[in-house]
Amino acid sequence: MGAISELFKKNIRQYGMIIALIFISVFFQILTDGILLKPLNVTNLILQNSYILVLAIGMVLVIITGHIDLSVGSVAAFIGALSAIMMVEQQMNPVLAVVISLLMGALVGAWQGFWVAYIKIPAFIVTLAGMLLFRGLTMIVLNGQSIAPFPKTFQKISSGFIPDFTDGSTLNVVTLLAGIILSVLVVLQEIRIRRTSVKYGFEQSPLWISIVKAAALIIVMNLFTFVLAQYNGIPNILLILLVLIAVYSFVMNNMTMGRHIYALGGNEKAASLSGVKTKRVTFWVFVNMGVLSALSGLVFAARLNSATPKAGTNFELDAIAACFIGGASASGGIGTVVGAIIGGLVMGVMNNGMSLVGLGVDWQQGIKGLVLLLAVGFDIYNKSKTA
Repeated sequence: MGAISELFKKNIRQYGMIIALIFISVFFQILTDGILLKPLNVTNLILQNSYILVLAIGMVLVIITGHIDLSVGSVAAFIGALSAIMMVEQQMNPVLAVVISLLMGALVGAWQGFWVAYIKIPAFIVTLAGMLLFRGLTMIVLNGQSIAPFPKTFQKISSGFIPDFTDGSTLNVVTLLAGIILSVLVVLQEIRIRRTSVKYGFEQSPLWISIVKAAALIIVMNLFTFVLAQYNGIPNILLILLVLIAVYSFVMNNMTMGRHIYALGGNEKAASLSGVKTKRVTFWVFVNMGVLSALSGLVFAARLNSATPKAGTNFELDAIAACFIGGASASGGIGTVVGAIIGGLVMGVMNNGMSLVGLGVDWQQGIKGLVLLLAVGFDIYNKSKTA
């Protein structure tokens, strides 16, 4: 019990949010008479929240560095508008249009990162200006009207599924195999972590705790893939999200760039004295945010099958809320990619569950605001206890 208590204390925010996600899911599963976790609704949950989760991955890096980005929704709308002009009006090849759109997102991020990193204008002011600027440019580019429809191949980014090699089966075999492969990877990862701990003499938890953790994760993953297998299988956007989560988690946990981002957010002066090029790190974090904002805009446009002047509204608020609910600290230096995803899923399940039980948008906004306030308050309370 002492080992469990110590493990929970070290990961209180992340484990707390996982427990909260499970509790909220069970709560709304009961209230909706089992609708919430039906295969069709689970797939819709993924599709409806995919663009927010993409933004949350980039936003958590910005927040870890001690900054904020209020422009991501407007940038997503702007890039979506540009992609529509290229693909719908100019009949450009969708692959080329996507590449150009992501490069435009990088340029937008570089523009904002320059003002924040090198001119030292607070990120709040720079990105607030960006929010207004790119929302205005979206209206100008679209001339106040929607552009549609996108090519079918482009729509598959957000509405397509990984094909199955079987025909006529009631379950998607590829999805079930994916669950088994992920289970094997979880076991291998736990073995690697324990071997690394032994190699470098790090303190490690008892073996039975590692087994329980791995078993619990394997059960959840296989239940999830089983539910998806009952509908159309794995959505294309889910595969994109999994790749992003894996890559960004690896960068933040295992690469020098990730350690520099945490160091910058923890103490900028100390990081600078330690040899971290703080301006360069800040600049590239905003470039990265621009690229992911562009990707989010493309995913949203593909799902909506049109580019609209109102696209991206409140995306920045949902992404920021996902990061804070998922354990990021408002003062910087703390946060994880997985935590941001969990926070985004908490928000997504709450939105979907409240809609299914018939709560109005006004109540939904109020409840989400209270959840965000409690999450940040919990973070401050933990800091005061450890101070």
